[in-house]
Amino acid sequence: MSRLGIAWRVAALGLAFAVLGPPHWIALRLLRRRAALAPVLFHRAFLRLFGVRVMQSGTPPAPGEAALVLANHVSWLDIIAVGSLRPLSFVAKSEIAGWPLIGALAGLQRTIYIDRQRRGATATVSTAMGHRLAEGELVVLFAEGTTGDGTRLLPFRSSLVGAARAALQAEAGRGRVRLQPLAITYPRRNGLPVTRAERAEIAWYGDMELAPHLAAFVQGGPIDVHVVWGAPIVFEATTDRKAATVAAEAEVRAALRGIGAGGDGVAPAPNVRPAASDLGLQGQEIATV
Repeated sequence: MSRLGIAWRVAALGLAFAVLGPPHWIALRLLRRRAALAPVLFHRAFLRLFGVRVMQSGTPPAPGEAALVLANHVSWLDIIAVGSLRPLSFVAKSEIAGWPLIGALAGLQRTIYIDRQRRGATATVSTAMGHRLAEGELVVLFAEGTTGDGTRLLPFRSSLVGAARAALQAEAGRGRVRLQPLAITYPRRNGLPVTRAERAEIAWYGDMELAPHLAAFVQGGPIDVHVVWGAPIVFEATTDRKAATVAAEAEVRAALRGIGAGGDGVAPAPNVRPAASDLGLQGQEIATV
C-alpha cells in the first residue's frame, strides 16, 4: 500500500470518527442511553478501508441476550474485528484510557477498565461487569490476560469470571448467565496461509514497538480473521468459576485446533460465513466488513 493510499484511508477513517463520534458521545453522556451502533459502524469502516475480512462460525448469543464472552487475545486488531460483529463492551487494563486516540475509542466503546496495581480492583470490575450482564449486554474478556503470538493459547484466568456471579446477585430473578467461549485467529493474508514470519505483522505482543508493527500491518495486504463462537457454558449460582473457566479455555483451544486442522490454517466449520450486511443486527449473521 502506497503512502498516498495510507493517507487517504486514514483521512477517511478520521472522517468516519468525526461523523459518528459526537452523536455517540451525546447519547452516552447526556441521554444516558446504551448507544452502541456507532462503534460497530466505525470498526466496520476500519476493516473495509484496510482490507480485513471477518468470517465467523458457530452460534453467537441471540440479540439482547447477555453473555460474558471469554476470548483468546492475539492483537489490537481483535478489538476491531470482534467489535464489528455486534454492540458490546470490553474489559481492558486502565493504562489504555490514557493512550492517544485509542483511549478515546475505548471510552466510546464503554470499556470497563481494571487497575491491576490496585488491591480490590478485581472485585470492583466484577461488579461493574455484573451490572452490564444483568442489563442484557455482551461483555468481552480476553481471558489470557495478555496478547500472544497466535501460535499457542495461554491459560485462561478465572478471577474476573466472578462477574457472572455478580450478575446473578444484581438481578435476583436471573437463574443463570451465559459464558460464551470465543476463538480468534488470523489464518490468511493475501489469500495465502499466514506464515510464522508474518505473524509479527498481525500479532502484537511482548515488547514490540507499535509504530513499526502498524507500518507492517498496513503494507502487508488483506487479512482474513476467523472468529468461532464455541458452545456456551451455563453459569449458575452454584457453578465453580474455575471449572467454568477451564471449560471455556478447552472450548477455545478445540476451536483453534479445528480451524487449523486442514493444514493450511483454514478448515472452516460447515456453517462458516462471512459477516452479513444487516445493520439491524438481527439473527445470527450480524456483521459486515
